[in-house]
Amino acid sequence: MLIEERYQRGVELLKQMLGEVAAEETRKRWRKLSPDFERYVLEFLAGEIWSRTGLPLKVKSLCTITALAALGRAQGLELNIRMALNNGATRDEIMEALLHIAPYAGFPAAWEGLQIAARVFETSETG
Repeated sequence: MLIEERYQRGVELLKQMLGEVAAEETRKRWRKLSPDFERYVLEFLAGEIWSRTGLPLKVKSLCTITALAALGRAQGLELNIRMALNNGATRDEIMEALLHIAPYAGFPAAWEGLQIAARVFETSETG
């Protein structure tokens, strides 16, 4: 597959997972930071990894949020919790996934993840 095709597939997948407006805002932030970063995320991460068919998007989202929470990556965690909701994960499933990492990644990592999830849920209710 050509690089441009992977990039376009990544763009479409990001729109699907975030919604068109939020996806474009996210892409603008990435491009402002580094055009190469935006390209790498869309070509490889979204266009290649997330586009694989072995797991449903909901499962990929739950795997991703637990990894990000375990690693203490708050900014990526917030974005991926929003995507998980759009990918069909329920709030209860997200909270359970974050609780599940406590004995493996530590209770502080789980606690921070739960707090970030609560903020995302609150802002998604208010608009």
